[in-house]
Amino acid sequence: MRFLSAALAALLLTACSDSPEPSAKKKAPEAPAAPITGRQAFQYVYGPARLWAPDSEPVTIRSAHLSEVKPEAGKAAAWEVVFVSAAMGRARSYTWSAVETEGWYKGVFAGQQAAWNAGPQRPFSAGAIKIDTPEALEVATKISGAYLGKPGTRPPVSFQMQDSGRYQMPVWHVLWGGTVSSAEYSVMVDAATGKVVGKN
Repeated sequence: MRFLSAALAALLLTACSDSPEPSAKKKAPEAPAAPITGRQAFQYVYGPARLWAPDSEPVTIRSAHLSEVKPEAGKAAAWEVVFVSAAMGRARSYTWSAVETEGWYKGVFAGQQAAWNAGPQRPFSAGAIKIDTPEALEVATKISGAYLGKPGTRPPVSFQMQDSGRYQMPVWHVLWGGTVSSAEYSVMVDAATGKVVGKN
């Protein structure tokens, strides 16, 4: 009887030792870094900006190109939004980047505060951003056949939204080039209606 009990115990121990260990859960591979639209970037940074200052409003939204991320039409790998608070008399930039690279932190990052006084560029409400950057690019491209049809290569497209007071509403500057002042060619698209209001 004792022999039978010992044999049974040995059999159970062997069965337990042979059972496979539970496999560790495999971590899903991280999605590749991808660019986003101007309005998407704004939505990412708007909440943190309002926590900083409840009356904060954007004064500029601009895109940036990063060599690490493949561009897509109307989208950028990095964005900077400058918010201002009239109550505090301060300005603060918030950035979003698809990757961490020189000068940019991945995700949302709050910059340093600085003094702000009302100037030619006026703050605008979040509700003014009705037209997103892919739509602005599509509209700008349709009326830019003469420029786009010229021989040679074109600089990458950048975007900047602001309310300079020149137009009734804030506009998207669709820029073939880096900035409003240095762009080779630019089209201004009303951010509320999607209508072209100017070009240079």
